[in-house]
Amino acid sequence: MPPVETAQAHESKLYSELSYLYDIVFTRIFCDRIQATIRSLNIEPSAKILEVGVGTGLSFEAYPSHCQVTGIDLAPDMLDKARDKISRNGWRHLRVLEMDALNMKFEDNFFDYAMAFHVVSVVPDAERLMREVTRVTKPGARIIIINHFRSRNRVLAFLDRLMEPITRKLGWHTLSLEQVISGVPFKAEKVYKTGRRSLFTIVVGRNTK
Repeated sequence: MPPVETAQAHESKLYSELSYLYDIVFTRIFCDRIQATIRSLNIEPSAKILEVGVGTGLSFEAYPSHCQVTGIDLAPDMLDKARDKISRNGWRHLRVLEMDALNMKFEDNFFDYAMAFHVVSVVPDAERLMREVTRVTKPGARIIIINHFRSRNRVLAFLDRLMEPITRKLGWHTLSLEQVISGVPFKAEKVYKTGRRSLFTIVVGRNTK
């Protein structure tokens, strides 16, 4: 398997060898948090939304039908599952495209929202991902990130580093929030967890370009 610095997201075992288990395993871990976060945004009618690393579409049920959602991913197997969900549910406001989130084919200033759920640790260059996200979203667009970030607690940060050789083999690595948003036109307006023991942080912010 390629090192994480050169691997694409879909080269992670989670996105290839284990893709058939993705919904079974990760619906329980991620789905409620993702969908609750989307619903809390009160997305306005006709809003254009980008979701990077859309996977199999765990988020789909939460998007209101009055918006337009484009999900992108590099994993064909995952996108096939996402398209099947869209077809089975008759969702006309959703579409998915095979596309590299580090080199998006969208024009500048196109989207009103961008979602990055559990993806910044998987791509080989999180800063580049964020530069692309801020490029294709409008000034003032809302950008939402959900991810596990390296703790500021020294003991927990040490444990993260201790686990790094294992997580890298599975295709992800742990970053601090500062590493992800430093140097890009993004302002975090709300940073929180859904519970004291939660491993995952929700970051709600805006494009400040």
